[in-house]
Amino acid sequence: MTNSMIENIRRSLGRTTQASLPARPAIYEPRQAEAAELEIEAFLNEIKKLSGVGKKLSPSEIDDTLKALAQEQNIHKATVWETPHLKQLGITEILNSLGVDLVSPNASKHEMALCDLGITEADFLLPETGTLVLHSSAEKPRAVSLLPRIHLAIVHPDMLRADMHQVFVEAKDHHYLVFITGPSRTADIELTVTLGVHGPKSLYVWMVDA
Repeated sequence: MTNSMIENIRRSLGRTTQASLPARPAIYEPRQAEAAELEIEAFLNEIKKLSGVGKKLSPSEIDDTLKALAQEQNIHKATVWETPHLKQLGITEILNSLGVDLVSPNASKHEMALCDLGITEADFLLPETGTLVLHSSAEKPRAVSLLPRIHLAIVHPDMLRADMHQVFVEAKDHHYLVFITGPSRTADIELTVTLGVHGPKSLYVWMVDA
């Protein structure tokens, strides 16, 4: 008994029931990481191609750079992951000194969406595509990277991974991952791309090597 739907699909593909399947596509070898400086450069270049802003900073430059960002982007309200590294960098203290209203990273979605800035780290970085990979947990709520109009990720070179296969191997015990490749993008029926309709309009990534 033949299935008319399947037959229609075969005809549209120019195949017959006797046609053999095409050869399996080649399986590419896993990507090999290059020297750390080249990986950092590749990652930050991809961020820029994706309409993001990526730069290398030392810990001593965080204070002035965050103040400049708050002034340039008119930051009045922010939310920050409460992780040891961000605490060590004094992120909330800097924002407090600027008079920025801090919202708990575990606040309601409505409160989070009213934030101008959400600051996170990342768990993995993929240089080839400029992708940030974030675990979701009580300490690191995913809404911080998804709801404010600006997302700032403060990362370091130890987070770089050669490819997605390596990320999945290391993250196998985590039930939820967020993959971020550039600011939020949406295209209408005429394929006009607009940033920030369904997520942050701007993405900043600061690579802090300490």
